[in-house]
Formats: sequence, C-alpha cells, structure tokens
Amino acid sequence: MQESARDLSALVVPQVGRVVATDDAWERYRLVDADGIAVESVAAYLRDLQAAGRSAATARSYALDLLRWFRFLWAVEIGWDRATRVEARDFCRWMQIAGKPRRQHWRRRDEPTATGAWPGGGLRARPYAASVRAHSETVLRSFYDYHLDAGTGPILNPFPLDRSRRGHRAHAHRNPMDPPRNERAGLYRPTVPTRLPRSIPDEEFNDIFARLGSHRDRALVAFYVSTGARASELLSVTQGGADPGRGLITVVRKGSREIAQLPASPDAFVWLRLYQVEMAEQIPRGQTHPLWWTLRAPSRPLTYHAVHRMFERVNERAGTTATLHSLRHTAAYRMAEDPGLPLTDVQFVLGHAQLTTTQIYLTPRKQDVVRRVLAHHEEQTRRAAARVAPAVAPGYRPESLAVLFGNQPS
Repeated sequence: MQESARDLSALVVPQVGRVVATDDAWERYRLVDADGIAVESVAAYLRDLQAAGRSAATARSYALDLLRWFRFLWAVEIGWDRATRVEARDFCRWMQIAGKPRRQHWRRRDEPTATGAWPGGGLRARPYAASVRAHSETVLRSFYDYHLDAGTGPILNPFPLDRSRRGHRAHAHRNPMDPPRNERAGLYRPTVPTRLPRSIPDEEFNDIFARLGSHRDRALVAFYVSTGARASELLSVTQGGADPGRGLITVVRKGSREIAQLPASPDAFVWLRLYQVEMAEQIPRGQTHPLWWTLRAPSRPLTYHAVHRMFERVNERAGTTATLHSLRHTAAYRMAEDPGLPLTDVQFVLGHAQLTTTQIYLTPRKQDVVRRVLAHHEEQTRRAAARVAPAVAPGYRPESLAVLFGNQPS
C-alpha cells in the first residue's frame, strides 16, 4: 500500500450529487453526479440488491452511504475503480473527524454547504456516530465485493476484512457457551457501543398522551405503545387490516415484508373508532385504502416523516426527549415485565429473528434501578439506626425499659 501525503484537515468535500427517487419499479433509487448523470456502477449494485430481495428502503440507505463515498472520491479526484486502501483509510478518518455536513437552509441557499474543519482545528459539526460509520464500511465493502466478483472493479477491495482473519479463524478464543458473534469484521470498522433500549416512564408518557391534539394522533400512539410495531409498519395498515372484533391489526414487516397480525389494546381501537367517525367525510373508504390519513385537506396518506414531526412537536410542548421509536421500546418493556407473558411471545410480536435481541428488554430500566437502589440505601440507614441502642438514663433498669417499650417479651 503506497502511503499518501493527503492533508485531510484542508480537504473540502462539496455536497454535489444526490440520490433521487424514481417511479420506475425496476430502479426505485438512482445516484446521480453533479451533472445529473446516473452513476452506472452504483446502479448495477442496486440492481443486484433488488435481485436479492432487498427492500426499496434498503436500496435508499445503501445509496446514501455510497453517495457519501463518491463525494469524497470526487473531492480527492480519484475514480471509484482506482480507489485503494489509502483512500478507504482516509475516508474513515474523514468521517470520524470532519463531522456531518451542515444542511443548506431553504432561505439561505447562497451559503456554501461543503464540510470540513474550522481553521484552528475546531469541528464544524458533530462527528458521525459509530453506528453510521460501521454501516458505511459494511456497505462499501459489499459494493466492492460485488464488482470484484463481476470483474468490473479493482482487483483488491479497498475495505478489507480484519487482519485477525488472516491465517486463522477470527475470535478463536471465544467462549463456546457465548452466542456467536459477527466474525466478518472489517479492517476499518469502528467498535459500535451497545445501546440499551429506552422506554418512556409512565408519568412522562401520560403527559405526552394528554398533549396529543387529535383522535388520530391518540390512536397512533395507543397502537404504537400496545403493539410494539415499528413506525413504518403501523403506517402500512389498511382499513381492512384493522379487526376490532379480534383485537388485531395487519401490518407489513419492515425487513422481511411478510404480513403479520399484531394484537392491540382495546383503548387503541376506541381511539381509532373516534378518529374514523371524525374523518368519515374526508377520507376515501375501502378495504385496501390506507388506514391513516393527513388531517388537512386535501387528505393524503400519512407518511413516516409526518408522524415523526407530529411526535416531535408534542415532545417540545411536554419538554421531554422521547422519540417515536421509544414507543416501541416502551411496549417491549411492558410486555417483557409481565410474568404471565413468555419471552417467545414478545419475540413474535416484535418480529425479532433472534431471541437474544428480545432479551435486551429484560435489562432493568435506569429509572427503576435508581429507585430500587435509593430504597436500598434508605432501608440500610433505617436498619443501622435500629441497631444503635439508646443510652439508659441513670436509675432505670434496661430490662424494665425493654418491657415497657415492647422491645422484648415480658
């Protein structure tokens, strides 16, 4: 590997090119360069993802990671098929230090949108999270593996596997009783810290629910917190997919795209009925029509971004930091805490492929741990005070005082 004298501190990566959505079912997303020309190497890779059964959301996510990489290559004037491990290493360093680019405000379009470090070493924006950098490394390694097999890319993958796989099995000293780990770790893949799910305390949830402004929003939150469905899954419910008689809703799973029926609370169906009565004259009726619609005319099917923004506004008014995905964590914690509900049932409702993923919700919540530990300290203080024998005043016999105050039987 030839060393590079590239000065990353002075590198400016213009925000050129973009990922565009199309109406073509054969090519749902397309990566175009600064001139609006589609990048064929990315298009071929996305077609391969589609053949493997990946969803359109996955194609969009992968295309955005590739856009970030191509912007870096355009800035250093290196073709994607000529990239080496030096460029891969510098790109990973750039993501870690340079930080996220500032988005261009629609009122200030004349401001530059390039990213980089401030003069003197200060950061312009927050660095990319470790999970984002890890996902990017995985996508780029897969991208170059595809072109390596097809014979259309470099003969060496710029994003190789970890050195621990050379000559012997990675993690060979792992405890055989522990669950197997992902051993296909990339050389430049960062360590992603384990993030515990965050549920919403009951008092905070009640405050948020009381500030919801419509029956539709109350029905949405009630379904989220009772079914544990993902945000996009609940929005996939059709009018024929809600069955109040059996207490079930039919959703499309985010990853596998399979049809699943999820049980919901009776309160959720009550709020749903109030929403349907309120909007009966404004939304189309039909078994295959979406269940959730916008409140403002003309009515349109509700999108994820609209629901996300609605929940953000409610949290701003309540002064909380809960997210829309926290409702799924709250539902999972509530179900996992019920001793009468097997963990395998919780796994089925949440749609987890592995039971170990569901077991994360057995981890005690922070607020519960703090409350129990403080109660433990209070109990220890009380017991210590009870063990201290008060001094007996002169002229009184200790056994008489013990009988008088009931400390021992007479």
